[in-house]
Parts: sequence; C-alpha cells; structure tokens
Amino acid sequence: MQVPLEIAYRGIDPNPEMDDLIREKTAKLEQVCDYMTSCRVVVEKKQEHQSSGNPFRVRLDINVPHDNRIVVTEGEGGTDMHANVYQIIRSAFKTAQRQTRELVEQQRS
Repeated sequence: MQVPLEIAYRGIDPNPEMDDLIREKTAKLEQVCDYMTSCRVVVEKKQEHQSSGNPFRVRLDINVPHDNRIVVTEGEGGTDMHANVYQIIRSAFKTAQRQTRELVEQQRS
C-alpha cells in the first residue's frame, strides 16, 4: 500500500489483539489486490444505552487505483446482536475480500 494502514477506535479502548487481527486480515486482502493504495479501519462502540442491535460497528474504507473505493460496514442492522467485536471484524474483512476479488476480476477483463 502507498499509505500505511490506519486503525482508529471510537468509544472503545485500543487493543493489541484487535490490531493484530486487523493487520493479519489486511495482509490477506493485499494478497488479493496487491495494488491497494490505502486501507482505513474504524472500530466503534455505539452508545451505551441502545435498546437493540449489536453495540459494535466496523467500517473498512479501501482505495484502489482508477478511482475505485470499497466501503464495508458491519455491525449494523441485521448483524447478530450477540456477536463480539472480533466476529464483526472477521465478517467485515470477509465481505471486503469478496468485493475486492470482484473488483480485481472486473479490472482484468
């Protein structure tokens, strides 16, 4: 990547285990698309007093040359209310990997 990986936390303390998981999943993304220009990951804990839904949200913002951008947000809406933040991170990267593969195939054809 041209720009180093950015990891931000909102409403949750930074965690070395989460950082390691995010770096590992980002490295796997780079294997799919080795020309990504940047990747920003935001791990967020929503308000404390919500009545339903999962309290965590993970957003990936990936830039690829030729003005392509992949944005993935997990943890909103239909996500399992009892999923932990690690499951949501894995799910977000799984979705991003699928979208990245589709973009790479589209660019090659």
